[in-house]
Amino acid sequence: MRINININFKNLSVGRVIKFFVLSDLFLWGGWGLINPLLALFITQKVHASFFVVGSVYSVYWITKSVIQIPVAVFLDKHPGEKDDFYALISALTLAGFAAILFLTVRSTLELYLVTFLQGIAFGLYSPSWNAIFSRHLDKDRYSLDWSLDSTTIGIVSGVAAFIGGFLSKNFGFNIVFILTGFLSLGSSLMLLSIPDLILPKPTIRVPFIYKNTSKDIPTPVEIKKM
Repeated sequence: MRINININFKNLSVGRVIKFFVLSDLFLWGGWGLINPLLALFITQKVHASFFVVGSVYSVYWITKSVIQIPVAVFLDKHPGEKDDFYALISALTLAGFAAILFLTVRSTLELYLVTFLQGIAFGLYSPSWNAIFSRHLDKDRYSLDWSLDSTTIGIVSGVAAFIGGFLSKNFGFNIVFILTGFLSLGSSLMLLSIPDLILPKPTIRVPFIYKNTSKDIPTPVEIKKM
């Protein structure tokens, strides 16, 4: 029994907005993929915190993100257009970048909670704003492909980043990992800022009112009145 599977790669093409948003996710999750597997180790070794603090830090992040994203989503849905979604997304990516770099300054449990709280706010803004724009620009009849492409990208880049993060932290310390995460998150923000015309509505071109027509073929308002 022979099974033939033909894959036409032309059918895998997606729209420009989807491509850029998948690429922005690659930068963001590639950066945070460096940190996430090592965060517990960083907390216990650098901050000298207990296992209880490690667990509570993750709680602060997830609770903050979950609480923030619902009112943000409601706010974004109440405002038509994608201008508010776009600015919320840029703010989220920028905050995520600063949060990663601020981990380098953490010296106490309180500072750790504050930076984690900022991280939760960043991703609480990110989730509804990114999903809103991405959903509106899904390619017709390729909804599963678009979502799967993003999910696959996140999975692969997170797996590779975890390996690289472990290698870098072992050989060069935690600092380089957090710096790279910050720059990748900020890079994701800058990349989307470079293509605002794909997201934000283009300015309307207004045709000026012509009071007197100089064409010989089209009568002027005065001539029309005489007729």
